[in-house]
Amino acid sequence: MRTTIGWRAGGDATLQRATIPRRELRADDLAVRVDYCGVCHSDLQAVRAHQGARDHVLVPGHEFTGVVTEVGGDVTGFDVGDAVAVGNIVDSCGICAMCRAGQENFCHEFPTLTYGGTDRRDGSATSGAYSREYLVRDRFAYHLPEGLDPAGAAPLLCAGITVWEPLRALGVGPGDRVAVVGLGGLGHLAVKLSVALGAETTVVSRSRDKAADARRLGAHEFLVSGDTAGMSAGRDRFDVVIDTISAPHDLEPYLKLVGLDGTLSQVGYLGPVTVQTTDLLIGRKKLGSAGSGGRPATAALLDFCARHDITADIEVLPSARVNEAFARLERNDVRYRFVLDLSDLD
Repeated sequence: MRTTIGWRAGGDATLQRATIPRRELRADDLAVRVDYCGVCHSDLQAVRAHQGARDHVLVPGHEFTGVVTEVGGDVTGFDVGDAVAVGNIVDSCGICAMCRAGQENFCHEFPTLTYGGTDRRDGSATSGAYSREYLVRDRFAYHLPEGLDPAGAAPLLCAGITVWEPLRALGVGPGDRVAVVGLGGLGHLAVKLSVALGAETTVVSRSRDKAADARRLGAHEFLVSGDTAGMSAGRDRFDVVIDTISAPHDLEPYLKLVGLDGTLSQVGYLGPVTVQTTDLLIGRKKLGSAGSGGRPATAALLDFCARHDITADIEVLPSARVNEAFARLERNDVRYRFVLDLSDLD
């Protein structure tokens, strides 16, 4: 069995440098040297949940870029030396209605996740990209467009595709009015993408301190969620509201921002919510969500970002500082995405 060096969850909710087992290269696999991997809030949650567990290895990391170092015998679309990007889905059944529609993220058999998933062929648990090498089925790797910074592009494969999916599914374009709730890892990319799509874009944040950042990112307006007068002035104004808040919260203030026949897409917090039917009824409003994206949408996102020079706002840290990144992420001390440089694992 192959091995690589990476960062695995220990028993005390920290990550420790370790030798990580990998399967052997298959005929339709790429071996990828992982150069940069984004730090997602879900990584932090997974490691915290793993505390005390000793029955399986947990290696986080599901938004990464790197270089192909080896290809399987059946691979025709990639060569050694190609720059690639990989997201949080690395396989699916390929035959259900969702997979045939190019929505592998909604695979009826559940997609294979980059880490914490189950390999469809040998039943082993998948280990993520906080490591120097990753083996991935070629269909779920994407050519990294020339000109996209590989460090800044890494978060596009999770945070980026998470907000791209509803923006495109809802047909956002010139003349539309979009509000982005929350200006963090998801929200700042939602702003950049919405602006590039031609929409009049407003940021809604609880912090006035982020107003300058919102405008730097291209937002046309800024609303403070605790400002009653400002929120009242925004009532029924927006065709689409993208809610990126990751903690439980009341949806009522944000549903009030949605205009006639508009949609609130909740992509940050995916737990149970309570909604008053009248908040939807008045204005024929819709509440929706989205999660990740299929292969066509992910490829389209990378192409769009290359054409519009969009990458994440990042802070790059050597991978040896991953526990520092987690501690700072927990207290929201990042603007707007940590990215690990895995070269220190050589």
